[in-house]
Amino acid sequence: MIFHRPPHTYVGQVHLLVEDIKRSLVFYQETIGLQVLQQSEHKVVLTADRSTPLLTIEQPENAAVKQRNRTGLYHFAILLPNRSDLAKVLLHLLQTGYPLQGASDHLVSEAVYLADPDGNGIEIYSDRPSETWTWDGREIVMTTEPLDAENLLSLAKGENWQGLPAGTVMGHIHLQVADLDKAEQFYCKGLGFDLVNSKYGQSARFVSSGGYHHHIGLNTWHSAGASAPTPNSAGLKSFSLVLPNEEARKKAIHSLHQLGESVTEENGTVLTKDPSGNQIQLLVYGNS
Repeated sequence: MIFHRPPHTYVGQVHLLVEDIKRSLVFYQETIGLQVLQQSEHKVVLTADRSTPLLTIEQPENAAVKQRNRTGLYHFAILLPNRSDLAKVLLHLLQTGYPLQGASDHLVSEAVYLADPDGNGIEIYSDRPSETWTWDGREIVMTTEPLDAENLLSLAKGENWQGLPAGTVMGHIHLQVADLDKAEQFYCKGLGFDLVNSKYGQSARFVSSGGYHHHIGLNTWHSAGASAPTPNSAGLKSFSLVLPNEEARKKAIHSLHQLGESVTEENGTVLTKDPSGNQIQLLVYGNS
């Protein structure tokens, strides 16, 4: 997981709003395999290693159904340490009969796709070794081909499902945005990410730190010109970006101000919003 620690900037946690906290907790424990780290009546923090927060689910007051064709979450992506871990996840999902939305080979990674009970998209994936990735200049070569499920499942070896392994991290987040050019400027010129794939033109782009295939995906497939969802609807509340040190965070804050973007601090947490209204916590490694 070299791309998910300093000196890189990466996604740390994702915070979702859900309609029914009890329903969602059952799903994330029994179907996804996360564990409870902290729990209150309307909010649960989930982890894969019993110590590191990975996902927070929260039921807001007057919770409403997830709104379609708005900005926000396309999917969050859980990165597993090994291909064999993905094999075990796929076998588990097939055995439980939970509906999959897709299963793909992206050259740089292999992935399965599904959604939680509120329709929040989830990708679970494993990376191929970075030395096998192909670059065309400054752009990573990715595609979407059918997953060789039979080959993958051969690694599962019929072992009992034990949930997600301790080395699991939040690999990336894919966002629905209103305007790709504004989003690219915010994440690249503001937060210092590199544009690593723009082959989709005015429909999707991918940005990363340190040569990863992508830490953040951006698309307008269902959200071109759209507004943000209402604050109480199921969907993305916020996500965190972990910067390598305080100097990097100060540089990012300065760059965002230069672009005219707002940065605030609440209870010691530095917050900003991208041009599509997606809220981001700017954390520093070791203090997150």
